[in-house]
Amino acid sequence: QYRIKQEETPDGVVTGPLLDSLSYAIGSSYYYQLSSMGMELKDEMLAQGIVDNLQEGGGKLDDLTIRSLLQRFRAVMEKAQDEKNAIAAEENLAEGKAFMEEKAREDGVKSTPSGLHYKVLKAGTGVSPKVTDKVSVHYEGRLIDGTIFDSSIARGTPAEFPLDGVIKGWTEGLQLMKTGAKYQFYIPAELAYGNRGSGPKIGPGATLIFDVELLEVKR
Repeated sequence: QYRIKQEETPDGVVTGPLLDSLSYAIGSSYYYQLSSMGMELKDEMLAQGIVDNLQEGGGKLDDLTIRSLLQRFRAVMEKAQDEKNAIAAEENLAEGKAFMEEKAREDGVKSTPSGLHYKVLKAGTGVSPKVTDKVSVHYEGRLIDGTIFDSSIARGTPAEFPLDGVIKGWTEGLQLMKTGAKYQFYIPAELAYGNRGSGPKIGPGATLIFDVELLEVKR
């Protein structure tokens, strides 16, 4: 039997076919979590570990041994992920470099000493923000293959943030703008998220493209 919230069953206890389905669903969920780690485990030993611990007396491994094995597992996975990130970063940096070199030759694209490239899509007439200011912007962020990874435009709500609290490419680029302006930024990895990347969409060493409209400077 498995107890859940009272309102979901008359007595708060799951039995029969529902218990079968729930048990299977939990097992499936656990399997998907393990699969997402990218490491193959022996199905029969995994199942045996669950069965043994469900029985009186518990499993064959004590807590200290389990913790030690899990620590070794995490170390192996972290090393594998680091190696995977290093390969991805090398590829992304090479692609980003070629992209930035091509952009630098494009009409209307300007560059700063730091390596930031930008294009003025619409000139502004208001004030320019300082690094100590807070700004309100609309933006859309893309990878160089065109994949959109974030968009305040799609959400329908402008983003507000202190200018010294974002990636270097934004901190520098927004200070070039005046209120009402719309720029396109081409930001190399060293001015973005570097070799660590960010979230599931921005890989290590990724060059980023942003369309940014400066709506307001708040001082």
